[in-house]
Amino acid sequence: MADDERFIGLHNLKPAKGSTHRRKRVGRGEGSGVGKTSGRGQKGAGARSGAKSRVAFEGGQNPIQRRMRKLRGPHMKKSMPFEMFRTQTQPVNVADLEARFDAGAEVTPDSLRAAGLATRRDVPVKILGEGELGKALTVQAHGFSASAREKIEAAGGSATVLE
Repeated sequence: MADDERFIGLHNLKPAKGSTHRRKRVGRGEGSGVGKTSGRGQKGAGARSGAKSRVAFEGGQNPIQRRMRKLRGPHMKKSMPFEMFRTQTQPVNVADLEARFDAGAEVTPDSLRAAGLATRRDVPVKILGEGELGKALTVQAHGFSASAREKIEAAGGSATVLE
């Protein structure tokens, strides 16, 4: 084994066998397979000189940048955040806390995940006020609705907002 074959460097790199092809020479006679019209077919826009497909051209169909909604100025309803700008939270109702936790329990995003309520680790948890709560719970979450906070504190518990 020669020394230069052992060490791979920029001086001895070459493409794998069979991965490169010779350039197709068009318009060099009928026998070549790409003679006469040079693979462009008969007539039409694609056969003309200067023909090329534009970026985002969809064959005449209304292209995606014209089909999608636009974000326009700050005063219009259409300019409100949507899609990738929309914030997400995992909703957990007070009724679910009543059903899954004992009196005096400390409710955190981790304990909610263990109880099968807020399973997505990277999405904030918001406690909502649907249902009734009859036990005192210490609840820590990323957000609370006004009715949820009211019900938790009325039952003798506490609601703490996490950062």
